[in-house]
Amino acid sequence: MQESTFNELADLALRNSGQHFAPTKSYLMDARLSSISRRESFATLDDLVQCLKARPNPRFEQEVAAALTSKKTSFFSERDVIEQIMGYALPARLKLSKSGKLRIWCAGVATGQEAWSLAIRLKEEVGSALASADIEIIGSDLSTDCIETAKRGVYGHFDVQKGLSIHRLITNFNRLDNGEWEIDDELRSSVFFRRQNLLNPASDLGGFDVILCSNVIGGLARPAQRQVLETLSKQLLPDAYIFFGEDEAIEGLSDTIKPSRDMRGAFIRAASSGATAAA
Repeated sequence: MQESTFNELADLALRNSGQHFAPTKSYLMDARLSSISRRESFATLDDLVQCLKARPNPRFEQEVAAALTSKKTSFFSERDVIEQIMGYALPARLKLSKSGKLRIWCAGVATGQEAWSLAIRLKEEVGSALASADIEIIGSDLSTDCIETAKRGVYGHFDVQKGLSIHRLITNFNRLDNGEWEIDDELRSSVFFRRQNLLNPASDLGGFDVILCSNVIGGLARPAQRQVLETLSKQLLPDAYIFFGEDEAIEGLSDTIKPSRDMRGAFIRAASSGATAAA
């Protein structure tokens, strides 16, 4: 890959998704754009960039930018965070809810495993207050391809092996004739997916009791980190919680959120942010 090609792609990623690529990470570009290159018959990424420059196409540019984002995800990859949400955050929010309805946003959900993991875990809350609550899960991602995969809820054997016990697999999935596994209909009723660029306002999504955003912030340039955190914080209902990946350092990145005093690893909206989420 020519240096000019790397610079063009790095700039494209920064403009469209806030992703930061160091020159030492050029191999990630090759890996993440390989399927597009094969589909469009580009011999090299140099050819892809030349096409982008010669025939500007905003839709194709957005597709390339989405393909450059990290797709790191698996079922129950954030087990401790999920248990905090189930054991404390949702029960605390339910006590404050007059309608018995709660909303969860999985922001940057990639191919959907994170959202489905929450749905599976909620299904297991038999006999608890959460079992009778009306809980909606929204998953969003920049990539249209990822969102379509998440909506289908069909995963290969390699995907379901990562993070799912045999019991959870058999209980929540149906085996298809081709050997793949499909989420059962009971889970589908409470999980919805849509495309969303976290650099853009998300006011039409409404307010949330819990937001989970893992493996997103760490790959962004600093201005984009602040912008995404502002977007997320504006959708937090009063006293609602936001969680990030267990290995992501968030504190000090933005003055729109602050660490929760009553739950380790959780953040809440800062009073000074002035954000008001719509219910």
